[in-house]
Amino acid sequence: MFTPLPHMTNRWFEFRMRWKRRRLRLRAIAKSRELTCVRRGQWGKQDILLFCTLRNEAERIDWFLHHYRRLGVQHFIFIDNGSTDGTRETILAQPDTTVYATQASYKHARFGMDWVTWLMLRHGNGHWCVVADADELLIYPHWHSRPLSALTGWLEGERQVAMPAMMLELYPKGPLDAATCLPGADPCATLNWFDAANYTITHKPLLDCLLIQGGPRARCFFTDSPNRAPTLTKLPLIKWSWHNAWVNSTHSILPRALNRSFATCGGEQISGVLLHTKFMATVVEKSRIEKARAQHFGNAPVFDQYYDAVARAPDLWCPTSTRLEGWQQLEELGLISRGGWA
Repeated sequence: MFTPLPHMTNRWFEFRMRWKRRRLRLRAIAKSRELTCVRRGQWGKQDILLFCTLRNEAERIDWFLHHYRRLGVQHFIFIDNGSTDGTRETILAQPDTTVYATQASYKHARFGMDWVTWLMLRHGNGHWCVVADADELLIYPHWHSRPLSALTGWLEGERQVAMPAMMLELYPKGPLDAATCLPGADPCATLNWFDAANYTITHKPLLDCLLIQGGPRARCFFTDSPNRAPTLTKLPLIKWSWHNAWVNSTHSILPRALNRSFATCGGEQISGVLLHTKFMATVVEKSRIEKARAQHFGNAPVFDQYYDAVARAPDLWCPTSTRLEGWQQLEELGLISRGGWA
């Protein structure tokens, strides 16, 4: 029986990865026909851009814009996927936004990543870009005092073109439907608890990326199938290139070398956290709606049970829950790292 030599296997693997990346980019270009530009803003060659797909996020969008403007994002490129609650009107009224609209299937666009990939190919080449959902607030070491431009400048000096972040799921103490947050208010004032320690980390050799799972959703909703719990690893900050293509949300990307944003020879590289503000009171009703829409997950029967559980407004708090205090606390817990960025 013929046994391929190691160098032949490596060449075949590299060919497969190049073809996969090309296919994903071509798919994104084809999906561009589903997008209509409603408002085109202007930005500079050195500006930091943010890309976001959203739908019905009226209770979050004002704080989202405030948070990322404070970090130093200079322009927002939104994809509005059929909002009916005034979200589109809000983002259209902003001076620093570009807005695309679509009524097409979020699921059939690889959960929005075809649209995001296309717009980053069109607008993001050479820019440092943030990619975040409307319920994700990026923080990193010294974020209160050092803007993104300082961070990206340091990353370039270290020859790093991406920074990873773990999605840290926040929740209230008490039933979810009691976690009300007024539009424009900081959701972290209401959602101020998190799981500090129940996480697993697995290296995925195919894409050379890390898979982190755990947190309150794994603890409360996926106890019988923890391997199906949501992936918490993301690459929310990246210097974009024409050669890139998102593979699975922002969990992984091609070329695969970009996923190697973790230390391989001892120590730690810099990392941030995406504060996940999903569990506001509106999540209870949204779970019923999203279950009916069936747009968010590929394995609908598994996640139907999750939606049903959230719709019952459970209390995610437990005796080991930890109150959120700041990035220094998260660094002490090993959930965030400043690496060499003193």
